[in-house]
Amino acid sequence: MSRVSTPPFVSAADLAARLDDPDLVLLDVRWRLGETTGREQHRAGHLPGAVFVDLDAELSAPPSPAAGRHPLPAVADLQRAARRWGLRAGSRVVALDDSGGAAAARAWWVLRWAGFARVELLDGGLAAWRAAGLPLEGGEVVPAPGDVELGPGGALPAVDAEEAAAAPARGVLLDARAPERYRGEVEPVDPRAGHVPGARNLPPGSLVDGAGLLLPPAALRERLAAAGVGPGVPVVASCGSGVFASLTVAQLAAAGVDAALWPGSWSQWSADPARPVATGPTP
Repeated sequence: MSRVSTPPFVSAADLAARLDDPDLVLLDVRWRLGETTGREQHRAGHLPGAVFVDLDAELSAPPSPAAGRHPLPAVADLQRAARRWGLRAGSRVVALDDSGGAAAARAWWVLRWAGFARVELLDGGLAAWRAAGLPLEGGEVVPAPGDVELGPGGALPAVDAEEAAAAPARGVLLDARAPERYRGEVEPVDPRAGHVPGARNLPPGSLVDGAGLLLPPAALRERLAAAGVGPGVPVVASCGSGVFASLTVAQLAAAGVDAALWPGSWSQWSADPARPVATGPTP
C-alpha cells in the first residue's frame, strides 16, 4: 500500500473539468536547469489562474557542497511561499511544468513532505494541455494570500547521504540521471562524474510514453521490475540534486510503490572527495 493517498497524476481533460472549483490552486513551476526565464515564460502563457512558483527560490534552500544544489527548504520558508500561492487548508493543488514533470514534482513532493496531502501533478504537463487544445492566458497571477499551516513529518520520507549509500544492501538505490552521466562519461554540473556504488540507473523518460504521459500501471511495474523494484523492496530515489528524483517518487507512487527521496543526490555525494565513485553501465 502506497503512502500517497491522493493519486499523484491528473489528466488534462479531468483538470479542465475542474477549473471552476474555488478550492483549486494551480502551481506553474516553469524551470529548467541553467535557465532563468521561467517567470517570463509563465507571463507569456499559462493555465487559467496558475500561479508562478520559483523552484530555486521557493522550493529549495540555498545550495552548498555539504547539502547539494537543491537542498530542501525550511518548512517556515515553504509555508510563506505557499501562502503567497494562495494555499489554504481546503485547497486542492495541481502542479505542472513545461519540462517533463520534474519541476512540478518537486512542488508535489515538498508539499507532501510538509504535510499537505491534496496535491496532484498534471500528467504530461503543459504539452498535454496544449495538445488537448485547452485555453491559456497571459499576464501575472497574484492570488489572495492563503493561510495554510505546514509542518514537518509529512507522508513522504527523505534520506541523507549515508542512508542512501546503504540502500543497495537492503533494497534499491535508483539514479534518475541520463545514462551518460550515470556511466561517468560526462558531468556538466557536478564536481565528479560517475554514480554511487550500487546505484541502478533509471533514466528520465523511462516511465512515460512518447507523448510524455505516465505509462499504464502494468507497464510501469514491468519497467520497474527491470530496475530491481518490486513488492516489499525498499527504494531510495536520487538524481543530480533531488529534482528529477521527485518525479521518480511520484511515478513509483502511481505504481503503488513507496520510495524515499535523497534530496542531496549526486551533487552532494560528488562534492566530497572522500566518497567512492563508480563508473560504467552497471551498479
